[in-house]
Amino acid sequence: MTTLILNDRTICSDAEPGTTLLDVIRYHEHLQGTKIGCREGDCGACTVLVGTLRPFGSAQGAQVEYRSMTSCLLALANVHGKHIVTVEGLTDPLEHGADLEKLSPVQQAMVDQGATQCGICTPGFVVSLSGCCLSREAVTPELAVRSIDGNICRCTGYKSIERAAADVAVQLAGKDMKDPVAWSVKNGFVPGYFEEIEKRLREIPVPPIGARDLAPLSGGTDLYVQKHDKMHHAPIRSVFNDEGLKGIRIEVDQCIIGGATVANDLLASQELRARFENLEKHLLLVSSTPIRNMGTLAGNFVNASPIGDLTAFFIALDSSITLRASSGKERKLKLKDLYKGYKDIDKSPEEILTHVRFKLPTEHTRFNFEKVSKRTYLDIASVNSAIRLEMDGNTIREACMSAGGVAPVPKFLANTAAFLAGREATPENVRNAVAVMNDEIAPISDARGTSDYKRLLLRQLLFAHFMELFPERFKLKELV
Repeated sequence: MTTLILNDRTICSDAEPGTTLLDVIRYHEHLQGTKIGCREGDCGACTVLVGTLRPFGSAQGAQVEYRSMTSCLLALANVHGKHIVTVEGLTDPLEHGADLEKLSPVQQAMVDQGATQCGICTPGFVVSLSGCCLSREAVTPELAVRSIDGNICRCTGYKSIERAAADVAVQLAGKDMKDPVAWSVKNGFVPGYFEEIEKRLREIPVPPIGARDLAPLSGGTDLYVQKHDKMHHAPIRSVFNDEGLKGIRIEVDQCIIGGATVANDLLASQELRARFENLEKHLLLVSSTPIRNMGTLAGNFVNASPIGDLTAFFIALDSSITLRASSGKERKLKLKDLYKGYKDIDKSPEEILTHVRFKLPTEHTRFNFEKVSKRTYLDIASVNSAIRLEMDGNTIREACMSAGGVAPVPKFLANTAAFLAGREATPENVRNAVAVMNDEIAPISDARGTSDYKRLLLRQLLFAHFMELFPERFKLKELV
């Protein structure tokens, strides 16, 4: 039995744990505002807000944190003890015999700007923008537009929706970042029942830990795309909310990240942002806000996609991972050594990836991530690549480079890294590295490009790395 609060009602669902939240909302609870679109997490028509009770400073100071997620990829097992908000939950019910419900400021901004047409996508936009009201961030027009980066279905055009988002940002200028829920209730962005949610979530009992022999499910953002029908009835145990598998901590010169940490937790980490100056730029290339709120580090790694963005990122950091068996026995290995062949990894079904560890960059470290896809955002890479260089003056003392989309596995470019190590960072040496790189990749032709095109892309990404890291010394005309 899964217990959650759906808008203002506490419900206990006996649906199978692998059932998607979207189907529970529409077919069990008959809330039709959450739409079915792509069922792949792309269109954003099924977006909901997921409220989680989190401590801020102390257990007594716990507050509900809201994040947007795509309900078509969200397992019911992952939302036990959560507050789920659909578009119906963003306004008060009919009062005093009124013919129409009063629109929220977000809904009104959409109406004022004419930011709707067929209407299928509109609820998703309203829900995503309402998440801005409840966040602990100062909302700028740019951030408001970013909040709808997972809502790609927009038949009425971009500009009217952007204008509505900008209007919302202006109204949020005075938001109380310490208690955004109370502020949003006071200013009419969400109904008054939101103020009782924290207390009600505390009263929901923690579910028992599933049997260790059941398959662990984390974010599920790829599993539900690839195996949608099977996942509904799969015997699973959720590890998505396991606090022991979450968190980012620094130990001397090492960073340790829990396997169930989601991509947006990396983006929000002040420790990581202080050490990777372009972290925001890099991570915004990874899917969209709702998917980054769901997709976990471990899930990205063990999915073993040859074009996994986070996998390429962390291979270039020479990361190590920890695998734990059901017996409690742990073993460690380099992330680059996890991959044996296409979708074939050095991991038994009973093992889970608990942590990833890497050495923090120093003042001598230069790091970059690049990605080419048909769309800049919310798209799968044709080719991606990351590089870490340890410099001794102008000499590359140590190199570590990865690439996706050019081999059956996420590729650690060992020979290219070895060639660069000990050499000066010069255009000539980088051009010569291309021949070495071409000998250790084996791209295939598919929907994302021909093999020759992918070789060309990776060459250009190698050039892009050095142009980004050494702008004063590398110009494109000197490399091609």
